Amino acid sequence: MSDAVTEPQFDVISDGGLDAYAELNNRVEVAPFSLNFGSETRLASDFTREDFFRRLKAGTPHPTTSQPTPQAYVTLLEQAVRPMLAVTISSGLSGSLNAAEQARTLVPRTQTTLHDSRTLSAAQAFQVHAAMTARQMGHSIQTALDWMQRVGEQTELYFTIETLEYLKRGGRIGRVQATLGGLLNLKPVVTVDKKTGAYTNVGRARAWKGALEAVANQVTSRYGEGTPLRLGLLYGETRDSAEIVLAHLRGRHPIVWSGFAPVNPVLAVHTGPSAVGLAAAPGGWPWES
Repeated sequence: MSDAVTEPQFDVISDGGLDAYAELNNRVEVAPFSLNFGSETRLASDFTREDFFRRLKAGTPHPTTSQPTPQAYVTLLEQAVRPMLAVTISSGLSGSLNAAEQARTLVPRTQTTLHDSRTLSAAQAFQVHAAMTARQMGHSIQTALDWMQRVGEQTELYFTIETLEYLKRGGRIGRVQATLGGLLNLKPVVTVDKKTGAYTNVGRARAWKGALEAVANQVTSRYGEGTPLRLGLLYGETRDSAEIVLAHLRGRHPIVWSGFAPVNPVLAVHTGPSAVGLAAAPGGWPWES
């Protein structure tokens, strides 16, 4: 048997919409988002979780997010020694893809392929894992794109929040509020519409305990009880509620893989400190079958 190491054909970058998992192939350079607290602007990665949630709850002023700048992507592309594959947050939620497109024209010497994940957070992490696995196995960018498409088709992202107040403050409430009829006391179950790449509401509950069960119900309804699952769980300030969702699903499905990641500030600006979510997909990874 040969001990030769397969040389990667490309490299992968992503953006601040990614919530990375230590157990997945998620170690990539990231074009950062910025947080704006009034006239103060800092990179989201510069905040500790404790400081961010303290300021978010204070709410004076409520922060806004800014997409990565073209220059942030230019910096990553100028460092490239191989063709680059950029996996971005949904273009239905952010202008990050547009910034990457601008950067690509500014650094023509780097062969750059752009991929709109049409999602974010944990589901984006699943697609980055697919791309990085293809890279590590010595496959082409085309194979990575194929694997990401298959992962994207299989994967659903669901999350719930204890209050709609943060979506309301950030101006992102849109279709979620419309489907709830403006009743801010309800706990929504939100997903990302695969066609529009934007948030939409798929369920509701009157109490937090019911909302956690409703997230699990969405997963079981989507894939069918007894289907083996991969689960990337997400949590806000504390992990306890995400553990409850996992327990619900363990009672209904064999769990092939599960991991936990904290929601990064880019998403938490809109969800608030009490948020729980997950990316779910059936069975093993497509390339394992």
